Amino acid sequence: MRLIAIGDNVVDIYKERNEMFPGGNALNVAVLAKHSGAKQTAFIGIIGNDDVGDHIIDSLEKNEVDISRIRRACGESGKAYVDLNEDGDRIFVGSNKGGIQSLLKIRLTDEDYQLIKQYDVLHTSIYSSLENDLETLKKSIQLSFDFSNHFDHEILKQVCPHLTFAFLSGSHLTEIEIKELFQEIHSLGTPYAVVTRGSSGVMMSYKGEIYEQGIVKANVIDTLGAGDSFIAGFLTRYLENHNIQDALQFAAYRASLTCEVNGAFGFGKKLDSKLLSK
Repeated sequence: MRLIAIGDNVVDIYKERNEMFPGGNALNVAVLAKHSGAKQTAFIGIIGNDDVGDHIIDSLEKNEVDISRIRRACGESGKAYVDLNEDGDRIFVGSNKGGIQSLLKIRLTDEDYQLIKQYDVLHTSIYSSLENDLETLKKSIQLSFDFSNHFDHEILKQVCPHLTFAFLSGSHLTEIEIKELFQEIHSLGTPYAVVTRGSSGVMMSYKGEIYEQGIVKANVIDTLGAGDSFIAGFLTRYLENHNIQDALQFAAYRASLTCEVNGAFGFGKKLDSKLLSK
């Protein structure tokens, strides 16, 4: 199985540790799919020409992700600031709004499409500004899209007609609301819909057939990136054997491993104190 991801990338800056970790949904899925057994993964995104960008590039290279079509631009790389709340859970407390990538939209070229066609699935996210490219992209490859918890009727109507896989965060939804959401997504053309619900596990629908998967226990250090790991694990295993229940179980296991490291996949780096200011 080969996976390519396009779009968002950041470093997650852990204020209490004075340390940064590479992250961002699209980037995480590319790396974590490789960890999950994908034969080959690639990442296309816009990264700043700063020290933060250097660390992101270094992390991708060390995780054997193809970065041949990455763009480096003059400006700041994306930064998200992370802290601990009173319960010890990590929360996002600020960001630079994606840095330079928020100012420069990715313009896919013929060379990009030549690379994309070598892969089995393309993953992107609500933070990647590729919505207007999906209609063209679906002619070349299966599409996976993470909405996070930012979905409404308008964005679903725009995106779902072009997707094979839709992933959504729905801890705030009841089971009835999730099933209604599945119906809407399927009616718009997406056959596979997955709603992650934190400690309550996952609900999934394939053309109306419902599946459920509980969490796998872990020695939790940091839950950041667990959802991205679930996506990567599911896509990797399902596109290898087309067994939904097995893929869900494997994805839950991969998510549990991510909870046992800081950052989405480690690779932390101590940073200058000036980066700690929002």
